[in-house]
Amino acid sequence: MTDLREEQIAAEQAPGPAAPFAELLEIEQLDENTFRGHCHAGAPMRAFGGHVAAQALVAAGRTSAAERAVHSLHGYFLLPGDPTRPIEYHVDRLREGFTYATRRVRAVQDRKEIFNLSASFKRPEPASGGERQREVPPLPAPETLPDAFSHSDEGLRTSVKASNGFRGLELRFVPPDAPDLPPAVPGMPQQFVWMRVTGRLPDTDPLLHTCALTYLSDLTLASTAGLHEQPNFFQRTGPSRLLMTSLDHAMWFHRPFRADDWLLFAQRSPSASDGRGLSLGEFYDRDGLLVASAVQEALIRRMP
Repeated sequence: MTDLREEQIAAEQAPGPAAPFAELLEIEQLDENTFRGHCHAGAPMRAFGGHVAAQALVAAGRTSAAERAVHSLHGYFLLPGDPTRPIEYHVDRLREGFTYATRRVRAVQDRKEIFNLSASFKRPEPASGGERQREVPPLPAPETLPDAFSHSDEGLRTSVKASNGFRGLELRFVPPDAPDLPPAVPGMPQQFVWMRVTGRLPDTDPLLHTCALTYLSDLTLASTAGLHEQPNFFQRTGPSRLLMTSLDHAMWFHRPFRADDWLLFAQRSPSASDGRGLSLGEFYDRDGLLVASAVQEALIRRMP
C-alpha cells in the first residue's frame, strides 16, 4: 500500500451506515480451493494491499483445520489490483503434517497474478522452555491520546472516516516527545501507534482476528520507511512528496490476541536505499505482551 493520503480519500465511499469491519474480510467459496472477494481502494484505482493480503489469508485458513492457528505469512505484491473488479484466491495445499500445515495462495485478477502468499499453520503445543520477549516501554495509554484524524480539517475527517478503508478502525499516535519513548537511533526513524478494530469481533474465530491484524499491519509500515523525507499521512498538512507502495510483507504471530482490543504497533525503519525502504514492526497488547511481528519492504521514490 501507499501511506494513505491520496489513498483513503480516493477510497470508494460506503453509502449508508458503516458496516462491521468483518464484512471487509468476507469471501465467497467457489470450489474446494478457490474463493472470490472484493477489495477497496488504497491509492486511486489500486486495491489496498493490506486488504488483499487479509483476504488471501482468510482463503488459506478456510482450507486448514480450525485447531491450527496461523503462525507466519509471507507475501509479495506483484501487480496493482483493480478495486472495481473481483479477485480470485486460488489455494494450493502444500503440506499437511501432524503439527504444521502450509498453504500457498495466488490472488488472480483478469487472469493475472497480482499477489501471492505463503502461510503456515500449527497446532498449539506445551511450552518446552522459558518464554521471553522484548519489553515494551510504559507509553501513554490510548485513552489519553487524540484520534489520528483529530487534527485534520472537518472535510478530510468526514471523507476518510466514510471510506471503506477506515470503516470500523481506530488509530492513535504516540507523540514523539512522550515520556519514556525509546530514544531515536540515528538513521532509524520510528513511530508508535495504538490500533484496534472498533466493535466486537467473534470470540470463536481466532483466524478473523489474525486476518484483521494483517490488514492493520499494512496501514502505516510504508510511511515509517519514509519518515526521513516527510511526516506520515495523519500528521502532514500537504500532499505526499513520495511515491510509496508495498513490495512484500511478512508477519509472525507469537501469542493469542484480539484485534478488537487496543494493540500498540511499535515501528522502526533501519534502512532506505535503491528506491526501497525497510520497516520493522512489533504489536503489543495492553499487558505488554508481544503478540506479533511484521516486516515490510516498500518502494520509495520522490515525486517529480
